[in-house]
Amino acid sequence: MTLWNLFWGFFVANVLGYGGGPASIPLMQEEIVNHYKWMTNEQFTDMLAVANALPGPIATKIAAFVGYQVGGWPGLLVTLVATVVPSAVALIVLLGLINHYRQSNVVRGMTLLVQPVIAIMMLLLTWEMGKVSVDTIGIWQSLGIAILSYLALTKWRMHPALVIVFAFLYGGLVLPYITM
Repeated sequence: MTLWNLFWGFFVANVLGYGGGPASIPLMQEEIVNHYKWMTNEQFTDMLAVANALPGPIATKIAAFVGYQVGGWPGLLVTLVATVVPSAVALIVLLGLINHYRQSNVVRGMTLLVQPVIAIMMLLLTWEMGKVSVDTIGIWQSLGIAILSYLALTKWRMHPALVIVFAFLYGGLVLPYITM
């Protein structure tokens, strides 16, 4: 039953995650944290932070980690199949249809109107991660890091990977010595 739950949880999250990895993260969080309770929200947030720092597709890294944690090597294989195969098949089929009906108002409407839904899902995920940060390191540390990250990404045009690395370094080398 565990392998089936792993397959189904990741299959659902990735099939409904229109827009790729970032869009499927809130769906994965729902399955991993709220539905199956394989992790706490804090554990999910930590895993997401590490997964974002590593190269490669985020959904695949999350699937591999959770699959291995819950079901060992068989779980890892099941979650990877549930994550990659449906997306690959859907990509081949849907891109063929979209290319064929590219000028259709229905196709344009579908692709444009799903974007606000994805934006809200990402906003809710951001809110949840922000709450974990505030609960863990406090409001001032969270706001300071958020503002510096925002400036680094928008004003100073730093690569997101560098911002993540600096946050890891700050969290590991400075934050343990600050009383919260």
